Amino acid sequence: MNIEKLTGFIITSIIAGLAASLVILFVNPSLMSDKPLEIQEAPQRNFDNLGNGPVSYAEAVKKAAPSVVNIYTTKITTQQITPLFADPFLQHFFGNSLSQTRKQRESSLGSGVIVDSRGYILTNNHVIEGADEIRIVLATGQTLQASIIGADPESDLAIIKVNHYSLPAITFSRSSNLQVGDVVLAIGNPFGVGQTVTQGIVSATGRNQLGINTFENFIQTDAAINPGNSGGALVNAHGELIGINTAIFSKSGGSQGIGFAIPADLARGVLEQIVESGHVRRGWLGIAGQDITPQLAEAYALDEVTGVLISGILENGPADKAGLRPGDIITQIDNQPLGSAFEILNVIATRRPGTEIVIQAHRGKQKLELKAVVKERPIAN
Repeated sequence: MNIEKLTGFIITSIIAGLAASLVILFVNPSLMSDKPLEIQEAPQRNFDNLGNGPVSYAEAVKKAAPSVVNIYTTKITTQQITPLFADPFLQHFFGNSLSQTRKQRESSLGSGVIVDSRGYILTNNHVIEGADEIRIVLATGQTLQASIIGADPESDLAIIKVNHYSLPAITFSRSSNLQVGDVVLAIGNPFGVGQTVTQGIVSATGRNQLGINTFENFIQTDAAINPGNSGGALVNAHGELIGINTAIFSKSGGSQGIGFAIPADLARGVLEQIVESGHVRRGWLGIAGQDITPQLAEAYALDEVTGVLISGILENGPADKAGLRPGDIITQIDNQPLGSAFEILNVIATRRPGTEIVIQAHRGKQKLELKAVVKERPIAN
């Protein structure tokens, strides 16, 4: 009897085990396969050429870095040692004979980009403005004295030159072809530590109305840009110049991932004009404008909130001679729609002095189409 019970228990256990196995296989049939685990492996790559691509940008740096220089400037200022004797009461009795002054040297640093093998270097105007002495240090370590060829404060660009005729000039790229997400490298001299390369992407293009320059069309990047990077190169993954690093947005004074560079296309135009004539010639219309707001659109019974209201016109200026009046609303120039006074400023500035333009405007319900000849924009003081 015991043998029968034992046999029955064994048979019952076997049947239960088989049933459980069948249930498990039904739920997860892959357990029946004899194949090993399929680990997803990265494909084999050629590691003999790491200079280009997402692994390394060494080739781009090798191409561009020799064209980037460190700039050291010195400004000599005069300070009064005895401010007490500057008091008008004492000067009335003693004159200026008691005044004592001393000269102090103030140093600052920045970066620049060699744009011509004959020694022309592009940088920011604020890097060299007011400098009494400018020294540049090449990537090789050689130090050279530089002189100012010309500057354009309205775009914050300047050209300096050294007496050297075999320098490695950078290659320009068309910054107009940039797209958000493109890889960029910033090369410069942050904090004076020496030439440094940082990497990021193009965060945005066409940034303007930041209050940095008169004419703004910045490339925004998250490549780390710090004090001392100003005037340095922003290059693409091929080592070609696409911008001049100019400013950072920061509450701490250090990089917070928002940097701005002047596009190479704009910089090239300024460079060529300064070398040719010593200054930049821009078009000028002689008007003051105000953006159309919803309130102004309602007041002037406009169908769209677009255009620029002329708030002032310079007498005998190009706009005055063309027949425009205060209160007119400019909507297009040469069939290019305009949405703000800033856009008009930039569109007119790109026209060479003496160029005739066609202005589309409204005067009340009347549509206007006038011709104006732009003059040269007065040089900012």
